[in-house]
Amino acid sequence: MPVIYLILGLLVLIVVYVLSTYNKFRTTETRIKASIQEIGNQLKRQAGLIPNLVSSVKGYMKHEKSALKMITDARKSILDAVKSGTAQKLVDAASKLQSAIAPIQAVFESTPQLKAAGPTQKLMDELRDTADKVMYSRRTLIDLSADYNVMTVTFPSSIIANLFGFKQKPGLKSPDTGEHVEVSKQDTKTPKVEL
Repeated sequence: MPVIYLILGLLVLIVVYVLSTYNKFRTTETRIKASIQEIGNQLKRQAGLIPNLVSSVKGYMKHEKSALKMITDARKSILDAVKSGTAQKLVDAASKLQSAIAPIQAVFESTPQLKAAGPTQKLMDELRDTADKVMYSRRTLIDLSADYNVMTVTFPSSIIANLFGFKQKPGLKSPDTGEHVEVSKQDTKTPKVEL
């Protein structure tokens, strides 16, 4: 009799483990999808702010027509990426938007009266805030994808992954080479701050 209880107890533990691991896979998949949606949500918010920002600085940026075109194109890319719901397209659109905003920030830095303008400063703060939220959402997506992928390759959860067809998630793609993966001697110096 005690052997039967031991076998039944072991079977119950295995079933509980399989169910909890399966649920963890499903939960993480759902959180990955939500994180991709949050990246799109924040980019859409940022894209909505851009026309207002452009209107505010248009007078100061007559010589920056190319910057305005880049921003308009970046906004269209974001809206297209949000419709697709693909994490990588969202990240690519965000990069395009950030490079389009750089000329505007340069105008702000070189034009103190524009920088001090209330509504314009508010819009820049909103853009910065949204950029921070996008970065946080990207970090969340990276962490969730990493946790999920670790579960698909480590024992014993890999058995459950194979049994139920859970495949690794691509996460966010970035180049393996380039300045972003290298640390120069200049990068290791302590910055000097003077007030």
